[in-house]
Amino acid sequence: MELNLSRVDYLQVAVTSQKTMKLLPATGRRATQKVVIGDNDGVITCFGIKKGEAVPVFKTLPGQKIARLELGGALGTPQEKIFVATGSEVKGFTKRGKQFLSFETNLTESIKAMHISGSDLFLCASYIYNHYCDCKDQHYYLSGDKINDIICLPVEKFSFITPILACQDRFLRVLQGSDLKYEVEIPGPPSILALNGGNGGHSGEELLYGTSDGKLGLIPITGTSLVHKWELSNEKKRGGILCIDSFDILGDGVKDLLLGRDDGMVEVYSFDSTGEPTLRYEQSSSESVTSIQGGCVGKDGFDEILTSTYSGWVMGLTTEPIHKEAGSGEELKISPEMQSKIASLRTELDQLQFKVLQERDKYQQSAQSSTAISAVPVFSVNDKFTLNSDDASYSLILEVQMAIDNVLVQSDVPVDLLDVDKNSAVVSFSRCDTESNGNFLLATYRCQANTTRLELKIRSIEGQYGTMQAYITPRIQPKTCQVRQYQIKPLSLHQRTHTIDPGRPMNTLTLTGQFSFAEVHSWVVFCLPEVPEKTPVGDSISFYFKNTFLDTQLECTYRKGEGFFKSENISTISILKDVLSKEATKRKVNLNISYDINEESVSHTLRMIHPKLEYQLLLAKKVQLIDALKELQVHEGNTDFLIPEYRSILEEADKLLEEYKKQPAHLERLYGLSKGSQRSLPWGHYQSFPAGQLCVYYFSANTIPSRHISTRLFSGMITDLFIDKFKFKGTNVKTKVPLLLEILDNYDQNSLISFFDAA
Repeated sequence: MELNLSRVDYLQVAVTSQKTMKLLPATGRRATQKVVIGDNDGVITCFGIKKGEAVPVFKTLPGQKIARLELGGALGTPQEKIFVATGSEVKGFTKRGKQFLSFETNLTESIKAMHISGSDLFLCASYIYNHYCDCKDQHYYLSGDKINDIICLPVEKFSFITPILACQDRFLRVLQGSDLKYEVEIPGPPSILALNGGNGGHSGEELLYGTSDGKLGLIPITGTSLVHKWELSNEKKRGGILCIDSFDILGDGVKDLLLGRDDGMVEVYSFDSTGEPTLRYEQSSSESVTSIQGGCVGKDGFDEILTSTYSGWVMGLTTEPIHKEAGSGEELKISPEMQSKIASLRTELDQLQFKVLQERDKYQQSAQSSTAISAVPVFSVNDKFTLNSDDASYSLILEVQMAIDNVLVQSDVPVDLLDVDKNSAVVSFSRCDTESNGNFLLATYRCQANTTRLELKIRSIEGQYGTMQAYITPRIQPKTCQVRQYQIKPLSLHQRTHTIDPGRPMNTLTLTGQFSFAEVHSWVVFCLPEVPEKTPVGDSISFYFKNTFLDTQLECTYRKGEGFFKSENISTISILKDVLSKEATKRKVNLNISYDINEESVSHTLRMIHPKLEYQLLLAKKVQLIDALKELQVHEGNTDFLIPEYRSILEEADKLLEEYKKQPAHLERLYGLSKGSQRSLPWGHYQSFPAGQLCVYYFSANTIPSRHISTRLFSGMITDLFIDKFKFKGTNVKTKVPLLLEILDNYDQNSLISFFDAA
């Protein structure tokens, strides 16, 4: 069955947060439902639709930001009471807008997540979970990482309460009272939880989760087997999942799965006979979808998908045919209802234009008076800075409630900006004087009209750390901007994982000294991403990481007075040694550092790099041949005379060029070795180099280099590996780097390993 939906815009409120819109229960079968939504101005708006117009039911006064909105009521009755979390307070309203509850919790932080089940209230701050029953404190739990969402299995189907926490460290934590019952590992940081079908399925134990990197899965919670029933990877590289609902939009008697993503994508999945989800419909918008609900809103008998967006728009995707196509010879007819709506919109538009002119004149007069006071416009920015494990790059997503004029990106650490297909902004680079002002990057993105969301991709270099800043300027008057800062960490390409391979040859760095558990934890937070800032509970902690580019691993175990760091990549150990020593010196802490280097680890790392480097070399070789093969094809008129390998290159030319363009290491500047730094630095930041200290390749923008850019990045990593290996032996081998680069120019794995062993 084909699903045809038409978009309808109902109204706009202020900026909204995740899970702040609900549909009140219908009074009859397929009757229209009322919509209730809370915004960041603290206003709760409840409205219905009559003759295509939004008719308000009630609207509260402004207050603190509404972080969550849930419906509740006595078990077994319609869930039509409205509960909102604002600051550390929970408020309750009837469906008519009368406030019946104001519960000030004992939380010292603002509420981030909330769930209601009968008289039970489940609240979460950043790390703290609290369970209240009839507003009395029942249970408490301190999580090891940030809590993003909470849900509870339906108590109607179980004799006990089972809360589940979605935590940033890729764990779902199942609680029993105040204790952790068990943990479930999932493939990404969970951003949203929902019961399958709205009630947990037939057993009541089926839980849906969506992750911030766009993955979706279903897992049973209370069964004996914790195997994922199904899991959808994010192959199309879409945004993170912010909202989930279950509703039969196809009308086949089976509830479908509705998804809203932070890149504006709305998706509908149906289920086949085996229970596997199949994509049936998708619709994109220009801003993130914060809430999604299925129901009947606009007209009796017509189901629709209702969504709210970051900027506050409430929109419906309705099954009602809005646009009627005219057949041959007949005119397109517009219903009287639609004509009335068009006339009303035109009148409203004229009034708004007149009001804007009045306010503009008023502002100009007040700005020129002697008692003028400068007022800076306030606007909200929704930003996300995350590491993509697929291509070892960072995504920076900036979303503003109004159109973006430009974004200036500044960095005091070497980073490279990569191409993003969805990005229509025009980028320009400014020349940087690194020695005088410390800038390595100055880039300006000029956005097209009505752009409210901008996505950038950044590649960093491990060992180089500092701060990147984004100056966001919207299209408002007077001109103003907001600054957002993002830390580029020393081991920026590492990502948290829960298991490692113990059979790999590991190098060990050991720290001992008079430092506290909190101090050594703060050093690890400084060095590595995805580590919670809060000091862990207990006497010691272990974290595991994977390098997203090389797939090498890192184990960090530390406690008061000692720390152990293990990795098969000797460069990772070298970076940690240098950075931890510097941080301890800043705090005047005396460190005793020892290390145990496994000779097998270097050749093991080189073997891990080999398939990636070999693939890049082969791809570069094929791309180099494309133009010449095309000329031969034009000259000869066909490709019959070519060997099968060359014919295959021509047939896949577009795909190869696209893949070449999208390579994770496709950098504008090349990497190499600089005196005074063991890490590889972008060439474009330096004007002159003493002879013999650098190996430089120059090429025009329209010319394929003789050696693929990706291989140059690998070369920088291999060069660092070579220097770090001998640095731990107390030997300076920088004079042998030119010989190493010659071997890399004519790459052979055995020759490279032999060079490392013989040097």
